[in-house]
Amino acid sequence: MAYTDVQKSLERMGLSGNEARVYLALLKIGSSTAGRISKDAQINRTTTYDAIKRLLEKGLVSYVVKTNRKWFEAENPKMLIDFIKEKEKDVQDIVPDLQKIFEQPKEKHNVTLYYGYKGIRSVFQDIIREREPNYVMDSEGQFTDRMPFFAKYFIKQVEKNKIKIKHLVRQGVDIHPSKTTEVKYVTKKIQSDAVVNIYGDKVAIVIWTEPPEAVIIKNKTVADSFRDYFEIIWKNAKWIDPNAFKIVIKKQ
Repeated sequence: MAYTDVQKSLERMGLSGNEARVYLALLKIGSSTAGRISKDAQINRTTTYDAIKRLLEKGLVSYVVKTNRKWFEAENPKMLIDFIKEKEKDVQDIVPDLQKIFEQPKEKHNVTLYYGYKGIRSVFQDIIREREPNYVMDSEGQFTDRMPFFAKYFIKQVEKNKIKIKHLVRQGVDIHPSKTTEVKYVTKKIQSDAVVNIYGDKVAIVIWTEPPEAVIIKNKTVADSFRDYFEIIWKNAKWIDPNAFKIVIKKQ
């Protein structure tokens, strides 16, 4: 293993970069003064003394006094195993206390942001998981166009779990509704890259940029407000027979 790889491994074990360099220098040159160690490790003397002090505390370096000078030497590398075991024991001792802190009730975040296609997948998986009726506004068919394979899976899960969907679309947009989806269209000319999904006490806004982004707002008041707004539009929108939807599009 290369010298730099050994140093990096020591750092992963918990030594600082300077501690690793000093320890390796002592392994190579044997018993030595701080000045010689500083030169071999290529770090200044003050930093060397600080690293030696910490290595002494860790039990990885010892010293003897000769003619009123300290001569330092590295302990057997097998001591590193004891060093790691001691750290493991320290962790095991505090894990129960950390677990208690982790399990304490926390203030829940009402807004969660998602980024990229994996993030968008998480949003649609949440819709499936909630199994609540979903109200969709301003879809331009981006989901099936940009994520065709996952979209097929999503539709199967929607149908399997009998999730009711009300879908408002712009007239002229081709979509692929599930068997549980009711579609109505609005006479709107402006295309939108932001799609709103309202389900349960959540509102998910998917923005089909590249890469796409999304936000889920978990707030009953917000979700109810969006749903009320949706229902107002829904009452004035024109119903589409899902089986005839594609035929209608082709005639336009």
